Order: sequence, then C-alpha cells, then structure tokens
Amino acid sequence: MELLRLAVAARRVGVHPGTLRLWANEGRVPVVWVGRERRFSREALDVLTGCPDVAGRREALYVRVSGTSGQESSLAAQEAELRASASGPVVVVFKDRASGLRESRPGLDRLLKRAAKGEFTHVRVTHGDRLARFGGGWLIQVLAHHRVTVEVLHAKGAAGGMEELLDDFMSLVATFAGRMYGMRSREARRRLLAEAGGRVEHPAPAPAPAPGAGAGAGAGVAGEDRG
Repeated sequence: MELLRLAVAARRVGVHPGTLRLWANEGRVPVVWVGRERRFSREALDVLTGCPDVAGRREALYVRVSGTSGQESSLAAQEAELRASASGPVVVVFKDRASGLRESRPGLDRLLKRAAKGEFTHVRVTHGDRLARFGGGWLIQVLAHHRVTVEVLHAKGAAGGMEELLDDFMSLVATFAGRMYGMRSREARRRLLAEAGGRVEHPAPAPAPAPGAGAGAGAGVAGEDRG
C-alpha cells in the first residue's frame, strides 16, 4: 500500500489540502498516521473519487531551463518536485537547456518520438511554460493523439522569473534579427549578381578618341615627308 502526503493526496483528488483534511476528520476518507503526519493510501483516494487508478500508468517527466550552462540546481529541483508528487512509476526524464520559445529542442524531440511509441501514458511538468512559452496547446494535442496526458503540477503562475523570461525574449529578438540580416544579405547578393550579369550581356562601349587627335597626327606625318 502506497501512502501519500496530504498535499500530494489533495492534488490527486483535486481538492484543497484543507478540504481533504476536513474529510479525514469527518471519517469520509481513512487516514494512516506516520508520527504526527497524516498519510493517505492511493487505493482509498481512488475509492473516494470513484476513479480507480488505471493499471499501467507510466509517467515521463519534462524539465527545462533557458540557459545552456549552469542552472543544474533548477533542473534537479524540478525533477525532485515532480518525483515527490508522482502518482505512478517514473519511467524516463527528459531535460532541455534551451529557450521555451524554440520549437525544436533535443529533449522535447525525444519525448515526442517516444510518446509515439507508447512508452508512457503521462507527461508531467512543474509549470506550463516549462513545456513551451507559447503554443503549448499544439504539443498537448499531439501528445493526446498518442494517448498521452499532460499534467501540470502548478496550474497557476510561471517558472523561471523575470530573468529567464528576458532571456527567452532576447533569444526571440536574436532569431528575428538573424533572419532579417540574412534576408538582407541574400537580397544584396542577388542584386550584385544581377548587375554583374547585365554588364556581361551589355558591355560598356570603348571611349571615343579626343577631338582633333587623329587630324594632328596626320598633319605631322605629312610635314615630315615634305621635308
């Protein structure tokens, strides 16, 4: 029998911890005391909600930080929090050190490929923006197509704080700037090639001789012959 702490049990049932504590005091759900802490069995909670746990639940955890170096403590903290609140076996953990604005991330790409193979039934994140800053809805739909459910531990709020949000914003600006300058350089190359092609097809005419230059030369030769 697996025993869950009050906060974890409340999340499983979908109520506030205070509500679950009240139900326990009223005898609506059995409690196991471990020292001075209440613990709740998963089976009792499933009976309470009328939704028994689905056999074969397998969880995948996804953790992410924006920086490419450092922030290892943040990755570890996310993973520890998700493991502590797991409702089933954790079969794999996917990690990324990349902006949440990037659609292509190594960890996320592996997650999608393995979801398509049916290796897990649930993907869990601490916050919604860990999965994606924007456009997370399409990821949820893709995973749902493979019968994988996305669960967000903290439905409200965002992770990372203002500093990480600014990092993501600067990454977005850098991406657009790079594309803009790339377009300009391509346009410049096309213009130079077009100008070069025009010069080859229509070469510039040779410069005309200066007026009087030919007549003077002829007169000089004639005078020498007469002498």
